[in-house]
Amino acid sequence: MSTSDSSETKNHFNSNSISHNTSSSLRKFSIGHILLDMGKITPVEAERILRLQKESGLRFGDAALKLGLITEADIQKVLAQQFDYPYLLPGQGNHPPELVVAYQPFGAQVEVFRAIRSQLMLRWFTSGHKSLAIASYNFSDGVSLFAANLAVVFSQLGERTLLIDANLRDPQQHKIFNLRNKHGLSDVLADRANIFEVISRIESFIDLSVLPAGTTPPNPLELLNRGSFDDLNDELASQYDVILYDTLAFSGGVDALAIAARTGGALVVAHKNNSRLNDIKTMNEQLKSCGSEIVGSVLIDS
Repeated sequence: MSTSDSSETKNHFNSNSISHNTSSSLRKFSIGHILLDMGKITPVEAERILRLQKESGLRFGDAALKLGLITEADIQKVLAQQFDYPYLLPGQGNHPPELVVAYQPFGAQVEVFRAIRSQLMLRWFTSGHKSLAIASYNFSDGVSLFAANLAVVFSQLGERTLLIDANLRDPQQHKIFNLRNKHGLSDVLADRANIFEVISRIESFIDLSVLPAGTTPPNPLELLNRGSFDDLNDELASQYDVILYDTLAFSGGVDALAIAARTGGALVVAHKNNSRLNDIKTMNEQLKSCGSEIVGSVLIDS
């Protein structure tokens, strides 16, 4: 009995020693330290990696890969954490896979969203503007998923980002981000809810919040045309760096005009296989007539 107890105590002591020594060998924000904190490697495995790293001159991550202790996906996850660039592994967050900036942050498709983000920052958001309407002509143009992806990449840049589902007739953002839609924008405009009580912070991402559409109203266009919408937009502009409005498709009504008039600018989204040139031209003319600037246009090819 005493021998067994002594052995267990000795093993426990050695384990703590390895853990302490290994942690002190790894800087707090190094790949090795983060892998330990994530539970991807054990202290004993970290010691093996450190030995190989010293012998071969490899970087810690490359040494861990060579030993087969981690995967490339683990490395990408750690790099994302080091650079405050969060993303999700398949199955995490329960968002649709089409939210590509969350699940495939290093793919070619996401580079397109980053390029759009850069253009919008240069052309719009660094010029004193805070809000932008995302407009499309057809329901099948995929504007809601586009707006969701764009909001995520803005938040990954460190911008305090708010995505507002202003499609009060056929809202989608609460489905994409798994939110309750009991109260939202419509309720705020109807003085049935406080704005900051219905905004949801999306914990999976840095600086991303979503305001769902809320109760389906009998008078959506009238609500969006209320003067209180101006006050709301101004109030939110004092709290966020980037505010994106997901709007109803033009083929379903002119709700987007009321929103674009408040934001002063619109990004037009068209789909290669669904959008007709004449329809887009008509939509652009109406947006301009309400005083909104066409900040840019995006053609979705999928």
